[in-house]
Amino acid sequence: MISSYLSGNTVLHRIGAGWKLLGLFLVSMVLLPVNSPLVLGSVLIGALLLLASLGSGMVTVLRSLKPVAFVVAFILALHGFFGTLEAGVIVALRLASLLLLATLITLTTRLDDMLDALTPVLRPVALFGLSERKLALAIALAIRFTPMLIDVMRQLNEAYRARSGRNGHVKLVAPLCLHALNAADHVAEALAARGGADGCPPDGAGREEDEVR
Repeated sequence: MISSYLSGNTVLHRIGAGWKLLGLFLVSMVLLPVNSPLVLGSVLIGALLLLASLGSGMVTVLRSLKPVAFVVAFILALHGFFGTLEAGVIVALRLASLLLLATLITLTTRLDDMLDALTPVLRPVALFGLSERKLALAIALAIRFTPMLIDVMRQLNEAYRARSGRNGHVKLVAPLCLHALNAADHVAEALAARGGADGCPPDGAGREEDEVR
C-alpha cells in the first residue's frame, strides 16, 4: 500500500538508490536558476524517455500523474494571466521535470534501498539526539505516500464526477485527509508489528510483555 515500486530490470532499476537520490538533488540545484525553455524542455523530454524505458508501466504512471498535470497547467495559466506566459512556461517545465524525475525514483527504488541510502547521510542528526533511521524512514514514507495520495485524489475526483458531473476540487480535501490518516494508521500498525521504526521493540515494550507473562 505504501509503495508504488514497479518491479523490473531496467537501467533505472539497476542504479543504486543513493546515486538516484544524489542525481535528483543535483538536477534540482542545476534547474532552479535555469530560465531557458529550451533547456528545461530538453530535461522534460529526457525524463519522458526514461519513463518510456519502464515499458507497459508508463501508461499507469502517466494516468496517476493526471492531477499533477492539472496543477502544472493551473500554474501556467496563473502566470500567463497575472505575469507573462514565458515565465509560466519556465515554471511549468521546471516543476513537471522535477516531479517526473522524483516519480521515476519512487517507481524504480525499493523502500529498503531508499532507507539504506538515506541513513548514512542523516547520521549527523544523532548529535542532536535524533534517530537517523527514524528520520530516513519518515522521508522515505513521505516520498512513497506522494504518488499514492495523488492516485487516491484521482479516484475520488472520478467518483465525484460520476455522481455529479462536476470536478470535486475543494470538496475532496476532507475525504483525502481521511484516506491519508487511515493509511498512516495502517503503516503505524505495520511498523509496530515489525518492532518499530528502528527494527526493535519500542522502549518499555519488553518490560510490558514481561509483566503480562
